[in-house]
Amino acid sequence: MPERPTAVRPPAVRPTLEAVARRAGVSRATASRVVNGGAGVRGALIERVRWAVDDLGYVPNQAARTLVTRRHDAVAVVIAEPGARVFADPFFARQLRGISKELSARDAQLVLLLVENAEDYERVGRYLAGGHVDGALIFSPRVDDPLPAITRRLGVPTVFGGRPGRSGARDDRGLLYVDCDNRGGAREAVRHLVGLGRRRIAHISGPMDQTASLDRLDGYRDALAGAGPWLVAEGDFTPAGGERAMTELLDLCPDLDAVFAASDLMASGALRVLHARGRSVPRDVAVVGFDDTARVGEYADPPLTTVRQDVEEMGRLMARLLLRGLDPAPSGVGTPAEPSPVITATRLIRRVSA
Repeated sequence: MPERPTAVRPPAVRPTLEAVARRAGVSRATASRVVNGGAGVRGALIERVRWAVDDLGYVPNQAARTLVTRRHDAVAVVIAEPGARVFADPFFARQLRGISKELSARDAQLVLLLVENAEDYERVGRYLAGGHVDGALIFSPRVDDPLPAITRRLGVPTVFGGRPGRSGARDDRGLLYVDCDNRGGAREAVRHLVGLGRRRIAHISGPMDQTASLDRLDGYRDALAGAGPWLVAEGDFTPAGGERAMTELLDLCPDLDAVFAASDLMASGALRVLHARGRSVPRDVAVVGFDDTARVGEYADPPLTTVRQDVEEMGRLMARLLLRGLDPAPSGVGTPAEPSPVITATRLIRRVSA
């Protein structure tokens, strides 16, 4: 017996802006201004249009919306780090979470771009030049990173995560960024170790082409004027980098009695090497980290004394600073204050390791 043919349902008719206007009892132009965020519509009409949108399940056409508003409602997040590190490091996860929360509250999309090698700078530049996004949030810029010059040349509104460039090394005036008090936090960490009576205090730095690493090294030197260069070893903000640096420091200075690591992940690697070498923490060697992200410090063995920065809030501040610059002042409101870089406070979190 032949099978009965399956009925094919006609596709659902997508509500149009004209249908919204009819349902709300307004002109199409008025409905368009409300849907696309335009000004000059009375409050009562706005409520009627919004009710019609909800009632009909209307979804604005993004291409048409862009023509009206000149906005894409999308922000590029550019991270100048290999993908393997970005997705393994809780620091980036927390900052992306903060950014995502702020963008979602403004109905904007996050577009993630990674820069893993020199060729990627050209690719990212082409994407930003293509007008796909309203602005960019850029992380991990190096001291001589081309990204600030690229975004400035393209006229792309940009906020940096971390201070871009070394003071005096490049004209970075006018660049917006959100950073923590890296130097002050490092200085407090080392002064804490000095206050514990430690005298041979080593430092595991981050990469020397990043301003955060340089600022934390400066904070270490502020608290330990005249510290020998053999007490500083360069890491890469990873546990493996911390292990390599700690091994180097112990080989050069076996009687060191404290270590300040420029990140918790590097401090965790240092702890593994100290345990393997039979050094008790904190009895033989006190250890302090930096970041206090994603409970790395709490679950270290022993729990890690560290410098806390509010990474998620910094992500939110970055997105907020960018979006504020994209939105013009409402009519009748005076000229808003010129946006400026934001430096957030840090504080020492004391646990068992120091």
